[in-house]
Amino acid sequence: MSTKRTIQVLIKLLPSILALRKDRRTWVRQEGKNIDTERYRKNALKVLNTFINLGPVYIKLGQWLSSRADILPQPYLEELSKLQDKVPAAPFDKVKPIIENDIGPLDEKFDNIDQNPLSGASLGQVYRGSISGQQIVVKVKRPGIEKVVAEDLEVLKKILPLALRFVDPNLRFSAKAMLAQFIETIHEEMDYTNESSNLRKIKQDMKNNKNVVIPSVYDEYSSENVLTMEYIPGIKVTNVEALDDKGIDRQKLVVDVHKVFFTMLLRHSLFHADPHPGNISVTNDGKLILYDYGMVGRLDNETRLQLIRLYLALVEKDPPRTVNAMNELGMLTPDFNRSVIEKGIELTVRAMHGRKPDEMEVQSLMELANKTMSRFPFVLPKNLALYMRMTSIIEGIYKPHKVDFKFVKVLREILEEEHLIKDAYIEELKYSFQRFAKSIDATISIAPELKKFIDDNRSIQLLNAKPKSNILLSGSILSAAIFIGSAVLYSSNESIGITGMIGSLVIMGISTLFRKK
Repeated sequence: MSTKRTIQVLIKLLPSILALRKDRRTWVRQEGKNIDTERYRKNALKVLNTFINLGPVYIKLGQWLSSRADILPQPYLEELSKLQDKVPAAPFDKVKPIIENDIGPLDEKFDNIDQNPLSGASLGQVYRGSISGQQIVVKVKRPGIEKVVAEDLEVLKKILPLALRFVDPNLRFSAKAMLAQFIETIHEEMDYTNESSNLRKIKQDMKNNKNVVIPSVYDEYSSENVLTMEYIPGIKVTNVEALDDKGIDRQKLVVDVHKVFFTMLLRHSLFHADPHPGNISVTNDGKLILYDYGMVGRLDNETRLQLIRLYLALVEKDPPRTVNAMNELGMLTPDFNRSVIEKGIELTVRAMHGRKPDEMEVQSLMELANKTMSRFPFVLPKNLALYMRMTSIIEGIYKPHKVDFKFVKVLREILEEEHLIKDAYIEELKYSFQRFAKSIDATISIAPELKKFIDDNRSIQLLNAKPKSNILLSGSILSAAIFIGSAVLYSSNESIGITGMIGSLVIMGISTLFRKK
């Protein structure tokens, strides 16, 4: 079965792989400029439809690829981000045994369950019901999905790494890691105890935010295969007409969407990574309701601060700091060429942002990252890929509203309200001083004759009748080491580099004064 399925998948994917290879090469060569955008979107739409036809695993793969700026050109990312997970639901008589096996007899545990599904997805389907008079929704794993996923993941292990290398040899750096990340993600989504845990954590993190409503979980009615939650209906976030009928301030709504998701990202360790319009509704009084916590990203504190550093560097159009932050985040391969990547970022920023940073929107920031990543051998960590997916999808939410919105202004508000700017600059200073210390150490280690010279002169110092001259010698050596280290550091941080050079001159001056006394 595996061989037959592999051939079937390969035949269906081959036209898309060939088209992507050509489109990516043109995109990289022309740096995303003067391309036939319509042709790119047409090819991307064919990829989207192919994934839908191939079934659940490939629908998930399409959603995952929509976050991979290191693999796909921007028009592909935009099209695949529209891929919403909608699949006809399996008959209820096949779903009922799953619920009863995990939770117990339906007529004993529930008041009722509507056998007509609210929605069907690749991995599960959702039903309305009630428990003790409370309206609930029950999310049930699709019958037989484990076997389908296992078979198709085996096929992907054979096809995907080869396909990506064929598209671009540079992708050999990210192909294996990307596949491992995707497999990990799909397994996490298939275990509803993970989603339950995600939901509770985000609900706790956002409890003081008055602009968002998060459903409660019914733990006694939930398991690995079943997730029972509070039912909270609302207006779809992109339904402009219905929102206007309710008198919702849509400009404030757009700001609230960004504040909620970016606060999750930049303040807390867990963020919702799938904010497409089907997962966000609005209450009658304008609060956001978030659904579906299967796809989340996790950032440790160090990564979170580095991401803030990266954002500030991009907003402030500072290529050296941008490269520093990207390297600290693990986005660059060990043998990356700093000067080449810095130049690429600098040229892209110049070409794209003739405007003031305050006027830059999230799309321009993402295009900057996408174009740069497509040109160099980047290794995009899993949770940063999920972050980019989240950011890209949110961009699509506010477009239908056509309101006056400046992303960077909102981002700065978040950073100020959450007291994050100070933390980011402290991290920047820590990084600069660490690099400074390494530069001095490197300077000394590459000049062993200096060490030998110092050792040789220790005996002379004991016999020398003019000890004050040794102060000048020691000061000269220390001053030289600091000056050379500062010169090395200057390329990545001018301020610290200049400070170090001035410091070296001060040390030299003090040494001279002591010698004269």
